[in-house]
Amino acid sequence: MTHRPNQVAHKDAVLKVAAIQQVCSADKNISLATSEAKIRAASQQGAKLVVLQELHATLYFCQTEDVSVFDLAETIPGPTTDRIASLAKELDIVVVCSIFEKRATGIYHNTAVVIESDGSIAGTYRKMHIPDDPGFYEKFYFTPGDAEKNDGSSGFEPINTSVGRLGVLVCWDQWYPEAARLMALAGADLLIYPTAIGWDINDDAAEQARQLDAWITVQRGHSIANNVPVIAPNRVGLEADPSGQSDGIKFWGNSFITGPQGEILAKASADNEDVLVADIDRHRSEDIRRIWPYFRDRRIDAYSAITKRYID
Repeated sequence: MTHRPNQVAHKDAVLKVAAIQQVCSADKNISLATSEAKIRAASQQGAKLVVLQELHATLYFCQTEDVSVFDLAETIPGPTTDRIASLAKELDIVVVCSIFEKRATGIYHNTAVVIESDGSIAGTYRKMHIPDDPGFYEKFYFTPGDAEKNDGSSGFEPINTSVGRLGVLVCWDQWYPEAARLMALAGADLLIYPTAIGWDINDDAAEQARQLDAWITVQRGHSIANNVPVIAPNRVGLEADPSGQSDGIKFWGNSFITGPQGEILAKASADNEDVLVADIDRHRSEDIRRIWPYFRDRRIDAYSAITKRYID
């Protein structure tokens, strides 16, 4: 049986989106100035939704465990969200930014903030899956997001905006099909993954290639399995290990945007900053779901074991 998607163009339903890939600085003002310049560049190219990478205002501080780093955390709203909000309002665009959030004394989160085009905060997503691996000691800094929010909604709840319902997740979340599926089942029009991932520069080229391919493939898989576009901006550049115990992390860039069949619409390099722009047809997901009805054929009566840690 041959599946042929509807090829009718929906010219009135095209959403231009952008993913920002940048080098970060120890000086928050320098990093934010870079973010702002690239947001402006994306807007000049017509983007109405701009997505920044994970923790774009700072260096990736999780290479070590250092209590002084908590001084970098901010409230929401706070200085960074106010600054991004002002720009979003000026440019009349929706922006997804990334904040090291101070929720309360001793409770900090890795939080994506969605800024509406009028400068208001449309919603937040607190990273749910927190890694703890050499060079990525995030459990020291970040409390996982709440599985259920105070309003009774799920931790995997799309955020309503003027450009659609955004299924915002963060970095390590991108390896979990459950998170993508729950966002899609809740009505996400897009999956968004602000990211900070890179290589151990001592790994050989073959291992680096395998890791990069796995990162791209798993997210394309979420796009395919849920029939939704994916926006995945990643940071770029070599960041030293502050402790000097390792050679640091070379963030591998390769930010990309897919359509709802996992097709690559735009992809950045491994080494350079970039403003990645692509057109997304907002009717395309429905066209694809009519011929690839994954949601219809799900055997929800047979999946109860998925909530177990392991099936002995």
